[in-house]
Amino acid sequence: MVRIDYLKSQVARAERLAKTILDQQTARQLQAFAAECRRELEMPASKATRQRAAA
Repeated sequence: MVRIDYLKSQVARAERLAKTILDQQTARQLQAFAAECRRELEMPASKATRQRAAA
């Protein structure tokens, strides 16, 4: 549950920053990071745990 809360907060933070930042490259990177966090949130928990352990 802690990881889920962390990912949700990171998505919200990255999206909020991407909307307010003027540098387009940084905004795209923040949006990509938010998308990556969303993908991890959508994964079943066991699959996400295995991927983190392999990294």
